[in-house]
Amino acid sequence: MDVTPLKSSPAFRRLWIGQTLSGFGSQMTLVAVMFQMWRTTGSTTWTGAVGLAQAVPLVVFGLFAGSLVDRVDRRKFYLLALGGQALCSPLLVLQGFLRPLPAAGILGVVALQSSFAAGTGPASRTFVPYLLPKHRLAAGLALQRVAFQGAMLAGPVLGGLVVGVLGLGACYLVDALTFGAALYGAFGLPHMRPGGEAARPGLRGVLDGLTFLARTPVVRGALLTDLAATALSMPVSLFPLLNSERFGGGPRTLGLFLSALAAGGVAASLLSGTFVRLPRPGLVMLGGSATWGGALTLFGLAPNAWAGLVFLTLAGAADTVSVVSRSTVIQLHTPQELLGRVGAVEQIIGQAGPDIGNVRGGLVADATSGAVALVSGGLLCLGAVVAVGAATGELRGFSTPGSPAPAPAPAPEGQL
Repeated sequence: MDVTPLKSSPAFRRLWIGQTLSGFGSQMTLVAVMFQMWRTTGSTTWTGAVGLAQAVPLVVFGLFAGSLVDRVDRRKFYLLALGGQALCSPLLVLQGFLRPLPAAGILGVVALQSSFAAGTGPASRTFVPYLLPKHRLAAGLALQRVAFQGAMLAGPVLGGLVVGVLGLGACYLVDALTFGAALYGAFGLPHMRPGGEAARPGLRGVLDGLTFLARTPVVRGALLTDLAATALSMPVSLFPLLNSERFGGGPRTLGLFLSALAAGGVAASLLSGTFVRLPRPGLVMLGGSATWGGALTLFGLAPNAWAGLVFLTLAGAADTVSVVSRSTVIQLHTPQELLGRVGAVEQIIGQAGPDIGNVRGGLVADATSGAVALVSGGLLCLGAVVAVGAATGELRGFSTPGSPAPAPAPAPEGQL
């Protein structure tokens, strides 16, 4: 793994440390919120509503927040939005120690915090291109990815331990303290005004960003590939059914399935030097997305649980390769003055795509079986990735700065 960005940029190093610690705290809080909702209501409808309370504000406010990011000092905007998130955390701490909120009150706090996250997400996606030179961009994104995957892998475990030993209030308190680390990283950022022409206010600025996406094949193709990979083949909702249908239904097997994707992602992040230095991130992204679909197809056909774990780990690794390469392509191909709006769309797709994919898988499984739903999703993903790659030559041929341009095809004999 290339850790040069941590050594060469003090601002990036502080930001990375702060966001990493805060990511662990956020995953711990998610476990605590889910546990409290279940203990309060005993209803899976209410526990499922936690994800809805997180997703809806990101989708509703994300595009407008991205437009605002492209109009103001991004550091100041990020600090304000992050401060709003941090102020929501003590509300959970107090009710965790003193008097628990009703289920609707907990959802309200989660939704309010997610509303501020709709601003921190697009803003933070503009930082890496500003803090690092272009040839270090992919390495910086890979470092962010390993922090995210590490939090996804270990955060819920830590959250469960803290809730079990010290209680809900202590778990919420840990998250509140990690916001201090995130603010520490944010205060170390330089002032960052968007370059070029500032975004127009309101809906006009949002439409300008969407117009850029529609007219830019490289960025459009990268986002469509991500949407295809998640909306067509997200497997998580199928794990319990497939585990019951084919692997005995034991909880330990199910837990390993859930961990295998994250474990593969962490492994790929730690070995990211093998792919972030490749000159064609567009091709790498297409290959990673195709491997994701193929690995999930093989998981659906796996003869035993151990083979299934291997394919899931491969899928998790392929997902990280695809995500890092996609972000590299998008951020290298997006002008500074549009990074906030494009980052907002990327955040919305990253939130909505998996949710759509899990719903699709559940509906197909209800009509057929878990294996059919998984295999069909993997094959649909493969087909969509091939279609996007075939239709977007600019994406296949995109080279990172400093890479040699692809050699032109030789002219047919007899022609100049």
